[in-house]
Amino acid sequence: MQTVTLLGATGSVGTSTLDVIERHPDRYHLHALTAHTSVEKMLALCLKHRPEHAVMGTEETARQLSAALEKQSVATCVSWGEQALCDVAAAAEMVVAGIVGAAGLMPTLSAVRAGRRILLANKEALVMSGALFMREVARSGAVLLPLDSEHNAIFQCLPREHRGGLERHGITRLLLTASGGPFRDHDRATLSQVTPEQACAHPNWSMGRKISVDSATLMNKGLELIEACWLFDATPDQIEVVVHPQSVIHSMAAYSDGSVLAQLGNPDMRTPIAHALAWPERIDAGVAPLDLFTVARLDFQAPDLESFPCLRLAREAMTAGGTAPAVLNAANEVAVDAFLAGTLGFTDIPTVVETVMSRIKTQGADELDMILSHDRLARREAQDVIEALAATAAGE
Repeated sequence: MQTVTLLGATGSVGTSTLDVIERHPDRYHLHALTAHTSVEKMLALCLKHRPEHAVMGTEETARQLSAALEKQSVATCVSWGEQALCDVAAAAEMVVAGIVGAAGLMPTLSAVRAGRRILLANKEALVMSGALFMREVARSGAVLLPLDSEHNAIFQCLPREHRGGLERHGITRLLLTASGGPFRDHDRATLSQVTPEQACAHPNWSMGRKISVDSATLMNKGLELIEACWLFDATPDQIEVVVHPQSVIHSMAAYSDGSVLAQLGNPDMRTPIAHALAWPERIDAGVAPLDLFTVARLDFQAPDLESFPCLRLAREAMTAGGTAPAVLNAANEVAVDAFLAGTLGFTDIPTVVETVMSRIKTQGADELDMILSHDRLARREAQDVIEALAATAAGE
């Protein structure tokens, strides 16, 4: 029986993880569940799963949850805040890092430093602090397993020991597949009119609003490119993004002998979650078998970098190194929040990111304080750019 802390229990990754864990009650025990402010959802999860700990994002939501659990005579200990997240992340044998955005960095690092088994869905942790993060993994002996379907697919296509550079293992490139999002075939001129509801309507995957917007702009694929560089010891030039609308091939690895290994499956996050939970074993994920006759065809095309420049910006940030990926990520988070709030246009998201990147000088990212300071600076700059764009639009 392995203990599990689930960071981000009420999100899409959390929901899928709980579904897989429920199928194997003899293998996994939930040590802790965490959420930001979803009291009702967390109450339902605590009543059902009876974790030892529950962590909320604010003191008020923690108080509400604690009172509700006390009425139900549930002994789950409720706490709140970043330190509480770090504590429960370090305490379990296995940690599912499913918090979206920069908020997931500190608890995920806490689990790494404690030498835990990390099931990483929070790509931003590696995007922001890749060198530091991987150094801590090596120092602590933590086991790092990717949950993103694309990175999990590559992991399955690589030799078990793949550190030391791809060439050492006869790998020439990694092929990172992308659905292309809901606007891959749209006229470029119409993208400025895209609404948050349209951007969140992903054609293949059920995801949260922020990651859905990132998928629509291709920033999600850019962040995944950066994450893949750190996970697989690759350079940006060794990673090729391929738009594959069916989302059946989740990613591929090309070898020097001409072989290309691919991992296929239905677009269901329970597959990579089950793989990482049980690795190196295999367990039932509850996912329907892939029916190739129903799929019938597999299409591929190059990404449109003119319509979706966020992918280009992410590649440039990884090439620049240092704090540039953290700046990219912070500016994007602020821009996406503004778009979802209706105060920024869809095509202005990459404008904000590129402007912020041009304003902030890249520094070394070996220290956490430097990374966090650039994260804060980029957020302030992004807000300034958004306000300037709004003022310009109002004056027209």
